[in-house]
Amino acid sequence: MTTLHPDLGTACAKTAVRLAAQGLTAGYDQRTVLSELNLRIPDGSFTVIIGPNACGKSTLLRSLARLIRPSAGEVLLDGSAITSLPTKQLARAVGLLPQSSVAPEGITVTDLVSRGRHPHQSLLKRWGREDEAAVRQALEVTGTAELATRSVDELSGGQRQRTWIAMALAQQTPILLLDEPTTYLDIAHQIEVLELCTQLQRQGRTLVAVLHDLNQALRYATHLVAMRSGEIIAQGTPEQIGTAELVQEVFGVAARVIDDPETGRPLVIPRAPAPD
Repeated sequence: MTTLHPDLGTACAKTAVRLAAQGLTAGYDQRTVLSELNLRIPDGSFTVIIGPNACGKSTLLRSLARLIRPSAGEVLLDGSAITSLPTKQLARAVGLLPQSSVAPEGITVTDLVSRGRHPHQSLLKRWGREDEAAVRQALEVTGTAELATRSVDELSGGQRQRTWIAMALAQQTPILLLDEPTTYLDIAHQIEVLELCTQLQRQGRTLVAVLHDLNQALRYATHLVAMRSGEIIAQGTPEQIGTAELVQEVFGVAARVIDDPETGRPLVIPRAPAPD
């Protein structure tokens, strides 16, 4: 494994961590996608996983959510392997917004968001004021309260994505995983979703997202994980990850990196090909 920033592991080890992967190897059927990954997600961070297509980003996120069982190594939550945790216990700690979400036909926004409270229900604990408050708060935070009575089928792409995020928030997990939350959205709705992620992170949640847009990742993330060919190449802050050297190593693209005039963070500008 190439290590562009060998000092980052030490820095990460000093940061509080609830979610981590240790020697993680995983894939589909007989095909290995991830190979012996070691990962630590800093608590309270907005961590973004970046890398080229088919490098294993979504596979890693799905492994963190226990949707994929590793063939070697493990994912740890508070020091315990997630494979050993009861389903509802895990669902009360880790929420997931999958890449493709399909709502039941005709379901309203409120009913869909209410499904996020399922992990908190049991034979001894039925729907109550706490659940009502959690749903109401999730609707308000995501700006979907005004859509509460509308059918999810009628919503725009951005409204629908915010509704799914509201459902994940109603779950009230301290950790939220988002697989490509901005895919298929126009630029205005992409910014809307990423600003919401920033707001949630500042309120104390830990978010882990897969993003395709490198400059969006550098602008909004507090911590980045760069992947290539099923391996983690580097982990660190936007300033540590946003270098021309790493862009070349991970994406195979020659680029200039300048300071973003809006944020001061790294801004990647691909170099134009030399004229013939």
